[in-house]
Amino acid sequence: MARWLLHVDLDQFQAAVEFRRHPELRGRPVIVGGNGDPEEPRKVVTCASYPARAFGVRAGMALRSAARKCPDAVFLPLDVPSYEEASEEVMARLRSFTDQVEVWGWDEAFVAADTDDPERLARAIRAAIAELDLTCAIGIGDNKLTAKLATGFAKSVGKSADTPADHPGSQEGMFRLTAANWSEVMAHRPTNALWGIGNRIAARLAELDIHTVGDLMVADRSRLAAEFGPANGPYLWVMGRGAGDTEVVTKPPPAVGRSRSETFPRDLDDRAEISAQVARLAAEVAAEITTAGRIAVRVAVTVRTSTFYTRSKQSKLSEPTTDIPSIVDTALRVLDRFPLDRPVRLLGVRLELAPLAAAGDTDTDLT
Repeated sequence: MARWLLHVDLDQFQAAVEFRRHPELRGRPVIVGGNGDPEEPRKVVTCASYPARAFGVRAGMALRSAARKCPDAVFLPLDVPSYEEASEEVMARLRSFTDQVEVWGWDEAFVAADTDDPERLARAIRAAIAELDLTCAIGIGDNKLTAKLATGFAKSVGKSADTPADHPGSQEGMFRLTAANWSEVMAHRPTNALWGIGNRIAARLAELDIHTVGDLMVADRSRLAAEFGPANGPYLWVMGRGAGDTEVVTKPPPAVGRSRSETFPRDLDDRAEISAQVARLAAEVAAEITTAGRIAVRVAVTVRTSTFYTRSKQSKLSEPTTDIPSIVDTALRVLDRFPLDRPVRLLGVRLELAPLAAAGDTDTDLT
């Protein structure tokens, strides 16, 4: 039996969780974000149902902009506990098939399995998730890169001329992408179709006359190394050939820090109010690390002004601690190092945690 990587990606996840509670909303344009108020300033879309996406609504878009694009949409508040609970249900189902599950956020995961029929496994996983009243697309690959890319094709199987239902590797809600069909599926596509290559890297590749994945496959590795560095350059060439990581990490590494930030509905210009907000954020994140059994060693404060100028400063605690008043006091002392001569749009507090925090004995600015 061969080893396969399956990438499981839940469809319109937050909206789908809401549909479980509000089945009458199925098929309607639903937008999740903020407190569910489209007039709320500085709040963004975190999920849009497929009907809402048809109007051009996308995650990260301001709620006000989304309301202009889709005035008849139903706006719902972000409900983090419900999404976390639903995600845990899904991950538990995945682990019922294998313990080789690497979770990537609420709505996606990689699953590794040794099988001679990966499509059969994918169908079983889709059926198990359907029992939770949720749906998913599954990409099947010989590594994480091919599996992740295959998921994108799985979402459009039979819906796009680019991935017709009779395309080799296609089944409803599933797509197989491996070394066997890599060139056929990927060679003609632009380099930014690859997972990990964005527009900036694609533009630099274009300057080398590398425009497609096929171009990258036959590119001169030494030239790539000269342009992108001795490690990154050859790695781009490897990506162009559809090679990638096959290791599944079932337990994430311990967090090196924890943070909280908030963008305010109106700019803050009163220093006492700014201090009160920093104290609140510091207390909240300190309580979180205490609950998690972690210890803080350093406190950082981030300030973003109304002009979007963003600066972070940090200070080492006098000793590792979970004492909330000590952490709050340190955060306020860090805040005192900011001039605060412009209205403040965003504030954030981050705690670096023992034993993984970087060493250092003096206050420094983060750049």
